[in-house]
Amino acid sequence: MKLKLLNEIEKGGKSALTKKKIIHYFMYTYSSTIPDLAREINLSIPTITKFISEMCDEGYITSHGKLETSEGRPPTLYGLNPDAGYFIGVDIKQTCLVMGVMNFTGELMEQPATVACALSNSQESIDILCDHIRTFIKQTCPDESKIMNISVNIAGRVNPESGYSFTLFNFSEMPLAEILSEKLGMSVSIDNDTRAMTYGEMTKGIVKGEKNIIFINLGWGLGSGIIIDGKIYTGKSGFSGEFGHFNVFDNEILCHCGKKGCLETEVSGAAFYRMLIQCVKEGKQTILSDQILKDEKSVTLRDIIRATNKEDLLCIEILEEIAQKLGRYLAGLINLLNPELIIIGGTLAQTGDYLLQPIKGSVRKYSLNMVSKDSTIVLSKLQEHAGVIGACMLARHHIFE
Repeated sequence: MKLKLLNEIEKGGKSALTKKKIIHYFMYTYSSTIPDLAREINLSIPTITKFISEMCDEGYITSHGKLETSEGRPPTLYGLNPDAGYFIGVDIKQTCLVMGVMNFTGELMEQPATVACALSNSQESIDILCDHIRTFIKQTCPDESKIMNISVNIAGRVNPESGYSFTLFNFSEMPLAEILSEKLGMSVSIDNDTRAMTYGEMTKGIVKGEKNIIFINLGWGLGSGIIIDGKIYTGKSGFSGEFGHFNVFDNEILCHCGKKGCLETEVSGAAFYRMLIQCVKEGKQTILSDQILKDEKSVTLRDIIRATNKEDLLCIEILEEIAQKLGRYLAGLINLLNPELIIIGGTLAQTGDYLLQPIKGSVRKYSLNMVSKDSTIVLSKLQEHAGVIGACMLARHHIFE
């Protein structure tokens, strides 16, 4: 069933494109009557009736019962069949993989699974990634034959159109998406991790109708996602959003990109970690002091966040400094793009108001009031699941948008 529809869509036949339009319509409208659908698709009622009948037989569309009306014969409501197909999202993080499975109507079928896994830029790591994905599918997906797409989030420079990753797994002339597709025997797409988080918030998170949005991913690194007029902005080569590599500091700190002075060197989880370790070595106190002095490598960013949320004064002081610097340069983005919503996400967003309030204060200080007064700054709603939910939604987007 799945392969037939996907093959029809790839061939671009008129019938397949109409079915794609119908599915796309139902993706954003839970249910509809045939007359309403006919008006939206701009086809006759008999033609839409024929397509709906075919798609019900194929298992993509199902009846949602009768529409309650005060007069006349109640029309039938139709919508997507949740079991018609599945989409897998894989979010590659610094020390783990987060994976989820979503049904045809865009609902997560269970809580995302987290697997400890630190991947390197090697063929071996690709094999490890594929092994974890296969295991996850076997454990969670009701019918592997109905998986329509697997979307994988990767940090750094990623071109979702060509399927190339230029940061992780960048050692083959073949596009990474094709390599993964061959190994898994399924359709695979890739995208930048921050862009996926942005899409997750737009489709399933805190966005409620806003069309012009900046998403800030403040994790181990620093990235941004941009939505303009309701659409994700990817740039010419898919590399938009490299906010962390604004060259703004004369600090001689080497960024992982190979340059010095990037915003990310002082505004990121890596910067938080480095600054805390240095402060402890200088004699300042934190509830993590003993652990740091005994074995600093055993301290994780999550440990630091937990300490911050336990009102550790040194952690709060360092985080406030990071937040103020972020707000200063975020004010520049606001002056440039005039967005209506700014979402602060990523691992450090789990510190809540300890992060948010200094950002807001700094934005007020450095932005043009007339430009920023209509920009609302909020924390991510999806938090640590923004990436995997975004990946699942991008998997569906890849097939039907």
